[in-house]
Amino acid sequence: MTLKKEQKLPYPKSVFFIVSNEFCERFSYYGMRTILVIYLTNILFYSEADAKIIYHTFTMFVYFFPVLGAILSDSFLGKFNTILYVSMVYAGGSVLLALSATDPIGLPKKEFSIIGLLLIALGTGGIKPCVSAFGGDQFVLPQQELQFATFFSLFYFAINAGSLISTFLTPVLRNNVHCFGNESCFPLAFAVPGILMIISIVIFAAGRPLYRIKKPEGNVIVQAAKCISHAISRKYTKCANKKDHWLDYAEEQYGKKLVSDIKSALHVMVLYLPLPIFWALYDQQGSGWTFQAVRMDGNIGFYTILPDQMQVVNPLLILSFIPLFSYYVYPLLGRCNLLKTPLQRMVCGGFLAAVAFAVSALVSIAIESHEPILPSTNNIQLRIYNPSTSPIPIKADGLHLSAVVPSMSAYVRKDVPVDSGTTEITFEINATKRNITVQDAHAYGIFIYSSNDSIYYTDNVAKSETGYPVIRTLVYGNDESVVYSKGSDTVDVEAGEFSTFQLPGPGKWSIEIGNETLQDPVDFQLGGTYTVMINKVGINRRRSEYLNRNKNVLQDEGLKMSYLIVTEPNSIHMAWLLPQYFIITAAEIMFSITGLEFSYTQAPVTMKSLLQACFLLTTAFGNLIIVIVESAKIFEKQSNDFFLYTGLMVADMLLFTYMATKYRYINNEQSETTTEISELSSQKGIDNPTFVKA
Repeated sequence: MTLKKEQKLPYPKSVFFIVSNEFCERFSYYGMRTILVIYLTNILFYSEADAKIIYHTFTMFVYFFPVLGAILSDSFLGKFNTILYVSMVYAGGSVLLALSATDPIGLPKKEFSIIGLLLIALGTGGIKPCVSAFGGDQFVLPQQELQFATFFSLFYFAINAGSLISTFLTPVLRNNVHCFGNESCFPLAFAVPGILMIISIVIFAAGRPLYRIKKPEGNVIVQAAKCISHAISRKYTKCANKKDHWLDYAEEQYGKKLVSDIKSALHVMVLYLPLPIFWALYDQQGSGWTFQAVRMDGNIGFYTILPDQMQVVNPLLILSFIPLFSYYVYPLLGRCNLLKTPLQRMVCGGFLAAVAFAVSALVSIAIESHEPILPSTNNIQLRIYNPSTSPIPIKADGLHLSAVVPSMSAYVRKDVPVDSGTTEITFEINATKRNITVQDAHAYGIFIYSSNDSIYYTDNVAKSETGYPVIRTLVYGNDESVVYSKGSDTVDVEAGEFSTFQLPGPGKWSIEIGNETLQDPVDFQLGGTYTVMINKVGINRRRSEYLNRNKNVLQDEGLKMSYLIVTEPNSIHMAWLLPQYFIITAAEIMFSITGLEFSYTQAPVTMKSLLQACFLLTTAFGNLIIVIVESAKIFEKQSNDFFLYTGLMVADMLLFTYMATKYRYINNEQSETTTEISELSSQKGIDNPTFVKA
């Protein structure tokens, strides 16, 4: 009987406008977020700790604003107007972020970038509780219940498709495209998501004649807040009669049904108190784990994985893990009488998150063991480069330094003792004396660029923030420009003796000066810092005159070049990140999806949207925890931070386990199918691309 009714009603065409809108919006959000921490550190020059604070403050607001969006939609504007108007704010933030990253425009980068991020958070958070609910409004229920189910499949596919494509594409745009004289193009990488957001608004508005638009009917979150506030106020009024439960004080004004439903909701919400810690771990995939990848080797032979592209692993795994857990893992565990209840699965997911961070801490220890030695207190590092064709004697008063620097080579000391603070040192190079001032805990380089003069500079021996190779080019006795090229990528180094720059990617780069090119390209690897010394010698001299057995010396008949490794390249491969991604994805399936299911099934009919909103807020508070921990700067090493989060998660799950054992499940029989499905439509798949309709 129901099937015949479904056949008579055509599938609402308006749904395809909503699904297309969701694809574009998720493309915009995930594309921007994927490259955000790299932008904060490389372009805005925030430290890693400060970049994490900004990133997670932004994410916190993304999950806080859905409450405001729901209130605005249900109480004032309605879903259509809320989506339309708030999306315009969203698009404005995306455009502002792209413009702030564009050098020729000259906007204050930091200030306008933060404003852009705030507008994006307001936009994506504000429409979060509205889009899928608006899609559900397009169906006539219960006649179109089966068609309604296919909408969530389409909606879920749009979310994941937008996320996957943008997570892979935007790192390529910001790295492989060069614009405005920079070796990266963040303006383009931000502009493309911004354009997709504008397109999403156009698509959504174009479907206006086809939409079924319902008027706002009031928001249960507001009603519940008023009821609770009134109960608290009445409880502490002296004239009030004593009640069995503090909420009973609001029963006279708000009715027994609402008070009873709020009591049931609070019974579930108590279990939410430990949940933010999980999100404090999970959401670091876009920050802490990305910074981890920056210090690793992404070369897989035919392609080099970019650090921010590692985030694509999570949505890829989700697509396979959801059916795997639904059809194999849970049934198998059920036969063994394990993880049969939602809370048991959530506890297991929480402990898996702790395991994931323990694994990531071990990977960080391996990375840290290969970090460069940095200058320390009462110590400096010294590197003296000789790109000439003759050995050069050097002396330094006060450093007990007397040596001969070979041709096309360098003198390197990483442990030169000096007094604390600043010290003046006299260097004698090739019988020419010069005084320089050094400060302890710094590295210094000296470039002998002619027979009687040298350049002194403060060196940076730490790995680059992006992980890409850093090159110092020293040209002896020549004023022609140097060109580095690899395929279609080229880097022009202006004429002069000394320059420092970052290559846009690793690999074998050819080096050309004037009209001459070295026959053999040089392999510059991720994380490495290299000093390239070039001496353009007479073309008419015989090649054999300059033979050198040093494997790092390359030459042609008119060009002699050697390179020295200042900072060793990354040696730990990004593939070692895969175990922690596998584990955190399994944790997400068991914790996040099950948590949403638990919140829905345990809530009274009138309180479902309230509990779903509160579940979203646990993500906001989880990101607040990250902000607090990073602001405290408890540890210097990333591995210690990860061990701290591991310990917090274990302690948190022990508490949650105790609370779960005390919980008694509620069987909320749904008598109104339309209400049930409508409530479900307002939440499923809104905030999390992992949520699929059961």
